[in-house]
Amino acid sequence: MKLEIEKLTKSFGSGDQKQRVLDSLNLKVEFPHVLALLGPSGGGKSTLLRVIAGLEQSDGGEVIVNGESIPHQERNLRNYRRSLGVVFQSFNLFPHMTAMCNVMLPLTAVHGLETTEARRRAVEVLERLGLAEHAEKNPMQLSGGQRQRVAIARALAARPQFLLFDEPTSALDPEMTAEVLQLIAELKEEGTPMLLVTHEMGFARKIADHVAFISAGRVLESGSASEFFKTPQTTQAVRFLEKVLAY
Repeated sequence: MKLEIEKLTKSFGSGDQKQRVLDSLNLKVEFPHVLALLGPSGGGKSTLLRVIAGLEQSDGGEVIVNGESIPHQERNLRNYRRSLGVVFQSFNLFPHMTAMCNVMLPLTAVHGLETTEARRRAVEVLERLGLAEHAEKNPMQLSGGQRQRVAIARALAARPQFLLFDEPTSALDPEMTAEVLQLIAELKEEGTPMLLVTHEMGFARKIADHVAFISAGRVLESGSASEFFKTPQTTQAVRFLEKVLAY
């Protein structure tokens, strides 16, 4: 997967309360499977991920994915969003719907599939993720790890070109975290390209091909995961790793 970002800016608020979250951010990277976006809280990682996902409009700059610029017009942007899958930390499942219906709904409402085909795909992906016996349960009847797996199943059912994960384990306890991380590792083995925002440094070190270290709205360094964790090049990255790996 190839990602090129040029002078990307994004601010929130207005007047004295205006805060620049992405500050002329630049990044050019090509990776086979997993790009990890790492850095301190508030540095701009999640905002960058949302811009790449087409869920936030930037104030300026350009994002090019596999040679194609992310469109700015809403109509074209909707088509772009259909080509990818996004998994958030808060699951974002409809509480009144079963796991099956949560997976089927985007397929019929967004992708225009007939109900029969949508159900076939939903059954296929729920079985693949070990959720077949939970297909008719509502989210409140599932564990946190199971709910996150349903969210991943929903993203996979659309057969996206790539997946984006925004802190997918931050709301989970250690056992459920391990369950979801194992699933993400399996997706990598299957060849699914992924962008991953995570605070799980050990997991990022193991699974990522490439790391972009983001702080204060900019990419301060970008390189292979093995090089980043072994010999970070900036003072900020050194301090960050010393802090997070000490826990």
